[in-house]
Amino acid sequence: MSEAADYLTSAVLIGAGATVVMDIWTMIRQRLLGIPSLDYGLVGRWLGHLARGRLHHDRIAASPPLRGERLIGWSAHYLIGIVFAGVLLAFFGLDWARDPTIGPALLVGIGSVAAPFLVMQPAMGFGIAASRTPHPAAARLHSLVTHAVFGGGLYAGGWLTHLVLR
Repeated sequence: MSEAADYLTSAVLIGAGATVVMDIWTMIRQRLLGIPSLDYGLVGRWLGHLARGRLHHDRIAASPPLRGERLIGWSAHYLIGIVFAGVLLAFFGLDWARDPTIGPALLVGIGSVAAPFLVMQPAMGFGIAASRTPHPAAARLHSLVTHAVFGGGLYAGGWLTHLVLR
């Protein structure tokens, strides 16, 4: 396998695996703590409106629904996970994928919380770092924990990919 194909295959497997781990965490969190998961249909709605030139919404839930928004949102969720795995590999190389360590995975996972804090939440009407939500501190904590779990998923995905590909 060429290095480019190895990089792409690793990013897809690691990123999709990490996103599955994150999704399992949100299901556990919902069952144990009653905290609902993000509605990825709203992410799809935001992306659909973004494609039509509208970046910011006062409340994304009040914006007109779009056909296929759930599929768009869930697809974007997994694609974003794959992109962050690509970032991990871009910074730490395929050598990391050949012998994964937890530090880089957690760094990228926790660092990935900047995307919702600084881009998605403000654009969807929730404010910077969930400042316009009913309980901003709790929302921030849940986001940080979820992205740390994603980092753990990057690490686990790295090891599973290592076992499958090497």
